[in-house]
Amino acid sequence: MRYAPADRPEAPGWHELVTAARSAAGRLVATDVARGAAAALPELRAALGRFPDPFAPGGGYRWDADRLAALAELHEVAGWILFDAGRYGPARRADRRALALAERCGDRWTERLVLLNRSMLMSHLGCPRAALEDAGRVAGARRLPALVDCLVLIRRAHAVAALGGEREAVRLVSRAESRFLDGASADDPPWAWWIDHDEVLGHRGWVMARLGRPDLAIPFLHRASTAPGPSYRRLFTAHLLAALARAGDWREAERLVDDLVPHVPGIGSARARETLGATATALLRGDGRPPAALREAAGRLRAALTTPARTGTDGRAEP
Repeated sequence: MRYAPADRPEAPGWHELVTAARSAAGRLVATDVARGAAAALPELRAALGRFPDPFAPGGGYRWDADRLAALAELHEVAGWILFDAGRYGPARRADRRALALAERCGDRWTERLVLLNRSMLMSHLGCPRAALEDAGRVAGARRLPALVDCLVLIRRAHAVAALGGEREAVRLVSRAESRFLDGASADDPPWAWWIDHDEVLGHRGWVMARLGRPDLAIPFLHRASTAPGPSYRRLFTAHLLAALARAGDWREAERLVDDLVPHVPGIGSARARETLGATATALLRGDGRPPAALREAAGRLRAALTTPARTGTDGRAEP
């Protein structure tokens, strides 16, 4: 399960594998939350290389359920970071590894989180039917707790919106917010710590944008992008800019670009950078006839995006 960010490193070792793997996962989540996926990549590569492979023949290790579960959690975090860093092939491989480990040890909650991550990845790659299939595999015999059910509904809404089902997508994303407002419970898994109201509203706005309703998307995306939160929520800012451009709100779009440009080098989400780049290109092309000042601002944004996200010598993005 995705644990809240850790603040204390621990030395890895076979007898301490459970603690070491979970500590590594926690540190990776902390880096991702604070500085983005690009900053977490060097640390991720190092972390994955420090643990034995349970699928390798021989090795002489006793792979009990706790050790398999700890590695499943680490690979789930790896799949998420690789996805947000734009490494889509490796992300799919990490997801497959996490699913296999979780299934092998019976860790159903980690399996569910990986399926929800993979549903998001499939939507991003233009495979909404596969995204729906993954989200559909999360349900069990008992009703899901509120936060997990909320996330399932969000994933389904994105996929249905991509398939053109406007009424159903709106219904699903509205139900997602309603389930969130039911409140977290002791039945929600530890990895649900990051699902808050701003996250839900950001996705609600994003689904509206997918449906071609920027007028409805903008208020939700504005709230989600201006609230304090993890670094990866820059994605909502990117979709806010796209919605403003599509709505023809040139003044707000120009203001947002001017605010964004100085911070572009620190954006570690490849998805956010891709979305910003596509919007800048559309504005420079003259889509919707933006004014000259906004086209100039879009040129500055695109120029800033040509430089990869900065990482320091410790693998962290520079502020």
